[in-house]
Amino acid sequence: MATVTTKDGTVLFYKDWGPRDAQPVMFHHGWPLSADDWDHQMLYFLARGHRVIAHDRRGHGRSSQTSGGHDMDTYAADVAELTAALDLRDAWHVGHSTGGGEVARYVARAEPGRVAKAALVAAVPPVMVQSDANPGGLPLSVFDGFRAQLADNRAQFYIDVPSGPFYGFNRPGAKVSQGLIDNWWRQGMMGAANAQYECIKAFSETDFTEDLRTIDVPVLVAHGTDDQIVPYDDSGPLSAELLSNATLKSYEGYPHGMPWTHPEVIDPDLLAFFQG
Repeated sequence: MATVTTKDGTVLFYKDWGPRDAQPVMFHHGWPLSADDWDHQMLYFLARGHRVIAHDRRGHGRSSQTSGGHDMDTYAADVAELTAALDLRDAWHVGHSTGGGEVARYVARAEPGRVAKAALVAAVPPVMVQSDANPGGLPLSVFDGFRAQLADNRAQFYIDVPSGPFYGFNRPGAKVSQGLIDNWWRQGMMGAANAQYECIKAFSETDFTEDLRTIDVPVLVAHGTDDQIVPYDDSGPLSAELLSNATLKSYEGYPHGMPWTHPEVIDPDLLAFFQG
């Protein structure tokens, strides 16, 4: 397996396919998944001549099951070490959900020349949890419920999430894919329970407002209006307002997991934005 060892000794697993001199596209997965969640998009971009990279976040997938470092600062620092080790220049970065938060923090702090463009897909920024400053957010009790269910019966919780709100399979008339459900469960159970438990705080309570204001590269903000995990009104449009060079693309009725329920739409849209 291809791995990079960070300064604190964490071993990060990554995939790196395609010509080394081709335009690099790096994908950042959501909670509690792994690089495998991007296989469809990686094959799509690979077939069009790109170099495609995806890693397992620390504590997830095949990377080290660490005791600490399950916060956005460390996630972004891990990405910085990986991109430096691979010497990625002018890369396109795509982040879904928690991975979108990781992209926002990394891109805001990246060395000059590392990032050309980015895409935040159904992403958690600016901030998910409800507060006086973010009255439209989700109550902390929602995320406390996630933690309780994970601790009580992680295996069942990781069936319930993809079977229902993640892909919108709980909506009337939804075309349910058992394969997507099973693959979500498989990826989730590969990771460490402690990392996934602590990551809930990272994706729900981290405020990315200043990160978004700092980013100056072009960013596609793509979000489904029927996202039951990261509600549309408190995420995509607000992120686009904070970014200096944003394109907001809204998908009517699409769920949180829209890259996998509607890849025939999302994949070409990502490519068109990056090539535009």
